[in-house]
Amino acid sequence: MRHKALAAVVAALALIGLSAAPAQAITDGVPDGDGHPEVGLMVAFVDGAPAWRCSGTLISPTVYLTAGHCTSGADHVELWFDDDVRDAAAHGYPFTGEVSGTPYAHPQYDDAAFYLYDLGVVVLDEAVELDRYGALPALNQLDALAKTGKKAATFTAVGYGLQKSFPDAASWKDEAVRLRMVSTPKLNQINTGFTGDGSLLLSNNAHTGGTCSGDSGGPNFLGSTNVIAGVTSFGLNSACAGTGGVYRVDRADDLDWVATFLD
Repeated sequence: MRHKALAAVVAALALIGLSAAPAQAITDGVPDGDGHPEVGLMVAFVDGAPAWRCSGTLISPTVYLTAGHCTSGADHVELWFDDDVRDAAAHGYPFTGEVSGTPYAHPQYDDAAFYLYDLGVVVLDEAVELDRYGALPALNQLDALAKTGKKAATFTAVGYGLQKSFPDAASWKDEAVRLRMVSTPKLNQINTGFTGDGSLLLSNNAHTGGTCSGDSGGPNFLGSTNVIAGVTSFGLNSACAGTGGVYRVDRADDLDWVATFLD
């Protein structure tokens, strides 16, 4: 059994209410452009209405990997892979994506403890053909990072979430545009009493950048590779500062479950 000891103070990074809250992306990052065409923006629908948005990665022409809290409770999903979706009318946002799909959450996912099995999949209705897709890590691949040292471990975080976040009193300063962004956070914690063996804590500061609301489900690639170390899962404060939480996808139950969609 995996032991995951994330504290109860963990706050969810993601489900952005499209009608009630400002659409909230990579902090202190840069526009991704054509750097990661496999990373897309998703809008989840509930009872036929758009409910929240997240990010995620194509790992095959028809399988999109994201967070469990991005797919749980959703009826269907609309997706966009253009790096710039700021012009809502031109892109049919949020109602008509470039492709649609059916969402699934990890069978052990629970909203009450979302960070324990925070993995989701969307099976696309039509194939999206690319030259390269995101790749799953090998079994327990990230454990080696605990032995080689944190300083050597860097990641590439990609998503469509909020660029800057402030407390409620200054929320008018938030920067939130539907633009695919990229940052390069560093490893802060792995296999600790806080993260357990199922999550990572990555840096989130002006030097390395990080993740924020709306980036949930987006990839944190290992270094500059296309290997998805984990999906953006949670934050520890509303300003998206200090650290960002990533759900690892290198454990047996995660790899086995995702494999059922790739057969």
